[in-house]
Amino acid sequence: MKNSFNSHWLTALAATLLTCSPLIAAAEEDFPALVKRLQDAKPGFADRQQKLLTERYDMADRPAQGVTMSRGKAVQDGTRVKLPKGVTWEQLATLSPEDIKNKNLWPAGFFPLPHPHHEAGGMIFPKQLIDETKLQTGRDLTRFDLDFDLPKHLLPEFPAPIYLTTRPDLGDVSQGKLVTLDNFYGLFKNTLNPKQIEGLRLLVTPFPQAQFNATDDRRSLHAHIGVACFDCHANGHTTAATHTVGDIRPNEHRHRIDTPSLRGVNVQQLFGSQRALKTVEDFTEFEQRAAYFDGDPAQATNKGVNILERGSQVHFMSEFQSILDFPPAPKLNIMGKLDPSKASEAELRGQALFFGKAQCSTCHTPPYYTDNSMHNLKVERFFKEKMINGRLASADGPIKTFPLRGIKDSPPYLHDDRLLTLDDTVEFFNLVLELKLSAAEKKDIVAFMRQL
Repeated sequence: MKNSFNSHWLTALAATLLTCSPLIAAAEEDFPALVKRLQDAKPGFADRQQKLLTERYDMADRPAQGVTMSRGKAVQDGTRVKLPKGVTWEQLATLSPEDIKNKNLWPAGFFPLPHPHHEAGGMIFPKQLIDETKLQTGRDLTRFDLDFDLPKHLLPEFPAPIYLTTRPDLGDVSQGKLVTLDNFYGLFKNTLNPKQIEGLRLLVTPFPQAQFNATDDRRSLHAHIGVACFDCHANGHTTAATHTVGDIRPNEHRHRIDTPSLRGVNVQQLFGSQRALKTVEDFTEFEQRAAYFDGDPAQATNKGVNILERGSQVHFMSEFQSILDFPPAPKLNIMGKLDPSKASEAELRGQALFFGKAQCSTCHTPPYYTDNSMHNLKVERFFKEKMINGRLASADGPIKTFPLRGIKDSPPYLHDDRLLTLDDTVEFFNLVLELKLSAAEKKDIVAFMRQL
């Protein structure tokens, strides 16, 4: 087994060197040769990523008792980040950031999580989305060089329900279906106005993208029509599809992307985890140059960028996005806090901690649990810079405050998916903010966040 892994790794390393020099590779090989080279390298990178995940996390399917996402999928329970040998969470919380750094005790799962093949990057989709999209539309989002890395039980429910701010009386308007170009009109013709229908049509229409296009350096076996906005943001939510951000260089500093939910964009003022775009129209328009083509205008032109017209197309797309609502939270009152007559004692204790000792509400203010600002956690003070599967763990800089409403529906967590459960997020912030919460207090905060 060890010799097999080493063989895969050497093949993968050679492929990486060629991948990092695309002009040289393109001059020396045709498309069949490209496919063969990258497919030969694929097992090595898959082994490397799975080894990292196993070392970092408990990946078991362990549902929380009596807690589900909005359509019934089980929420995963417990802290999944593994601790360094010989130390407990309680002991770690007593140490200063300097001590944790000097003793090399920062948990591996709290380092940035690399893309499944960080050196290559690009959009990559979970199998359940690939299968349903192909079934409905015949469009295949499989990459011949790379597969998604996280198991289904650690991802959001699929397909996700859709709630509309304009028709809260209807509940989930998706009828349990993945919304695609194949079915969007039938599902929404009696619910949306003509502008919103046109916006939704554009959101489910595929356009060329860096890995899915008709050029001979694509990552699909056949010439491809492209990727739709709702491939990543399926049903206006998220499938945890990933990518690397287009706005950071060099490549080893680029973050893996946690695809955020589009629920509640009508109450948000910042878009993009770090770019701080000021409107959803800005984000919608410039994603065609950013996420779709790694922020590279020349690549976009060569592969077929879709230039969106601001006054009609972008505006119509934003109109639909802006009516996507958060899921129901039956235990919250109209101010976004727990109704004492509906909440458990643990949830009420968690709420008191959230607004008190744990300091969560400093950034996550009700009713939507965001301050529409950016914050620099300076996590790099806990560890020495290191390379992890092509990703340099160093300073991340300021990141936007994502809303916590409906947060149990959106695993994994943080801007790069490094935290698999809400329990992991509480342990992370307990260390980062130096809170010294007890084990019981941490459980109560998780109980509260599951009701948001």
